[in-house]
Amino acid sequence: MSKRKLHEPMSEIATVRLRQAKLRPTRQRAELAELLFHGGHRHLTADALHAEAAANGARVSLATIYNTLHQFTKAGLLREVVVNPTHSYFDTNTTDHQHFYCEDDDTLIDIVDPEFEIRLPRSSPPETEIKRIDVVVQVRRR
Repeated sequence: MSKRKLHEPMSEIATVRLRQAKLRPTRQRAELAELLFHGGHRHLTADALHAEAAANGARVSLATIYNTLHQFTKAGLLREVVVNPTHSYFDTNTTDHQHFYCEDDDTLIDIVDPEFEIRLPRSSPPETEIKRIDVVVQVRRR
């Protein structure tokens, strides 16, 4: 990953994106938005984003990373993908799609197979509605 100059004035794209999500574009939010959204769709853990931020000169705690990722998720900028009870990824692609999780190298990969189908249940429990369906297919290398 190349180093980005995070101490330059906030990117207009990051600022606009944060404002559209009704989030105040603080320095730390803008720096993290720059890292998250600058290169297409990505799957990142909080630890990976923390390491990337540090490598790019951003001074931000891991707790702030977690808080910001959850704020971005709540605002619709990210989608949290839980691969097991103690491990989550944050996906910059918020459209409906499913994932492979490769446990050998701890990577999350979008399922792009057009034949992949999910049958929705005919009904949900009383007084509920289906919000979304997340499928994570666990794989390992041969």
